[in-house]
Amino acid sequence: MLTSQNRPFHRLITFLPATLRLLVVLVVLVWLAFSTPLAGQQVASSQRPPSNTHMANLLEAIAAAPESTYGNPHANNSRLEVLLSLPDSSDPLEQWVYWGSVAGEMLRAGRIEEAIVEFERLRQLLEANGPDVPDDLPVGFLEVMERSLGIAYLQRAQRRNCLSPNIAERCAIPPTSGSVHPEQESSRKAIELYTRLLENNPDDLSVRWVINLAYMWIGEHPDGVPPEWLIPRSAFGSTTGFSAFTNVAPGLGLDTVGLAGGSVMEDLDADGDLDLMASSWGLRDQLRYIRNNGDGTFDDVTVESGLEGIVSGLNLVSADYDNDGFVDVLVLRGGWLNQPHPNSLLRNNGDGSFTDVTDAAGLSTAGPTQTAAWGDYDNDGDVDLFVGNESQTGSIYPSQLFKNNGDGTFTDTASVAGIGVVGFVKGVTWGDYDNDDRLDLYVSRFGQANLLFHNEGPAGDGQWRFRDVTVAAGVEEPRNSFPTWFFDYDNDGWLDLFVAGFRVSLGDVTAEYLGQSRTMGQPRLFHNQQDGTFSDVTEKAGLNSIMATMGSNFGDLDNDGFLDCYLGTGEESLEMLVPNRVFRNVSGTRFEDVTTAGGFGHVQKGHGVSFGDIDHDGDQDVYMVLGGAFEGDIAQNLLLLNPGHGNAWVTLRLRGSVSNRMAIGARIQVEVDTPNGVRSIYATVGSGGSFGASTLQQEIGLGDATGIRRLIVGWPGSGTRIEYRDVPLNQALLVREGSTTVEPVALSVIDLGS
Repeated sequence: MLTSQNRPFHRLITFLPATLRLLVVLVVLVWLAFSTPLAGQQVASSQRPPSNTHMANLLEAIAAAPESTYGNPHANNSRLEVLLSLPDSSDPLEQWVYWGSVAGEMLRAGRIEEAIVEFERLRQLLEANGPDVPDDLPVGFLEVMERSLGIAYLQRAQRRNCLSPNIAERCAIPPTSGSVHPEQESSRKAIELYTRLLENNPDDLSVRWVINLAYMWIGEHPDGVPPEWLIPRSAFGSTTGFSAFTNVAPGLGLDTVGLAGGSVMEDLDADGDLDLMASSWGLRDQLRYIRNNGDGTFDDVTVESGLEGIVSGLNLVSADYDNDGFVDVLVLRGGWLNQPHPNSLLRNNGDGSFTDVTDAAGLSTAGPTQTAAWGDYDNDGDVDLFVGNESQTGSIYPSQLFKNNGDGTFTDTASVAGIGVVGFVKGVTWGDYDNDDRLDLYVSRFGQANLLFHNEGPAGDGQWRFRDVTVAAGVEEPRNSFPTWFFDYDNDGWLDLFVAGFRVSLGDVTAEYLGQSRTMGQPRLFHNQQDGTFSDVTEKAGLNSIMATMGSNFGDLDNDGFLDCYLGTGEESLEMLVPNRVFRNVSGTRFEDVTTAGGFGHVQKGHGVSFGDIDHDGDQDVYMVLGGAFEGDIAQNLLLLNPGHGNAWVTLRLRGSVSNRMAIGARIQVEVDTPNGVRSIYATVGSGGSFGASTLQQEIGLGDATGIRRLIVGWPGSGTRIEYRDVPLNQALLVREGSTTVEPVALSVIDLGS
């Protein structure tokens, strides 16, 4: 426990002029940041190319810089060190504010036991109201302490019951009979605190949520919850109607613990099996590459692949940018941090290793970002790259359109093309919404109107340009948006648009579960009217729910031929413990919440979501990165195994020749016979949504199909449409541009356990 004798204080921060205040803080930070050599200089892996070592050293220098320590609200351990190193004060009021600040930083840093001790000490002193408590403490100081202490106990409950034994299901809600927490002291202490808070303020919906959560974790919900505070079990949806997925990550060693990050599920070594890559956004958190051995085991080959020291990254996007048949990965950095960070383009060498070619490719211009999208906007057979940067008042970082020059390098043509977007960009997606064989671009901006750019094609000077059609198309909303994607949710052959809502309060979430109307944080589902405009069908489709959506993606979880949505939820607050959400597409007419039935309601912060048939059984599994923004808000990643739903399927591996090698942007139509007649199912080749990268092979559910009449592929580079006949059901197939036949791919089901 900290004592008044050894508890240094920051009176200088309060009383010194602003310039001197800054000087004092910077001197301390410089000493802390540079008192030890850079990690990248201490260890040089012989397996790393020089460019990888260069990037590793650059990233370490950024992590050690003053603006990345005390200046970064998420560098909590560094901030705590600074607080604990500052001079003491004799002013009672400031001392109390300081103690509260230290305890709060301990909690955010993950030093939960220390935070609990300090919060408990402060609470007891406040309750005693002795001479050590100043009379001019802010109103509500005790409530803040109790609320913070309750959060600390809930964080400890997660650590002891869900993380340490690697049982993520214990932190999914509503709980199942086998997910009750064996260590219950933490949740019971939280209940004591929250009970007192609700007795004083029964209308506090945020506290109402967390007390219900605590009762769930000890197995006493709903019967043990006082009726006036109960959120009924029925509010969380049906437990039936959709088969539950199983998290198999712990048994396979895939339950990496970390913070918010991106994910890729892709055959990175081109051996026919889907591998995994995951990032964690801490400035020193190692990017991880996990190889699928095809026999039910996985190996972490991060070091062997040359990626040691390639750290951080809030998101990952994948594509074969150099058309060599091996999928490359772009690591995106700096999101939310308001500082320029370099991205990393990792070239897949085809031998199990990666080379950081960021500088050589011309992508070294730094800016804060966490979103980018690959697409061949000029139909020249090479995939281009749009990077959406985050601009704020006084910090302007225009977005970039990198044209692929076809020789391994890129040129920024955003200004010429008319899409040098300035704004706080949180999601970008390519899609040919008007079926003119040219990719259009949608940009999701947080706190501003979103933007839709129509691809006008080449002008007289040969330059390709875009036109802002946002208002005419009717797709500005929502203004507090985050991830986004184009997808044909109703199988009419025209791409529709989903834009997720983000910033909401825990009270808003609670209100919705209680059936009270709220309007903030709702997404938008825009239906393509086939005339250049979209109609808002969010409410009609059943998606008008409050969702603080971050990482997310789409895929066909039940192979019925209609695309479903997996939405990772949360917000940086440690109190925002809300379930991730999954919505099943019902015949292209509406979406139903299957979160509870499918076992998807993990309350840890949901980030990168990737779909792929990782066990070769014909249905899509889900890999998901869990974890928050503060250093202590850690969670383990999930691999959710699809139990199967008995529907037909086909998996297509498209290979372009005139088009880009992985056929990104290719349009697919599968025409099938069913007991009720002929139907068509549509897909577009890509990695899915804007926060999580699914496999580029197209895993298409066919519902109750009895046979495939025709497979039609519109190839993006050549502009040709090729029809394929004699296409088998329930088979993986190789489809080559220029050929009129498909080639079966032999795959064996991989037993990943349950």
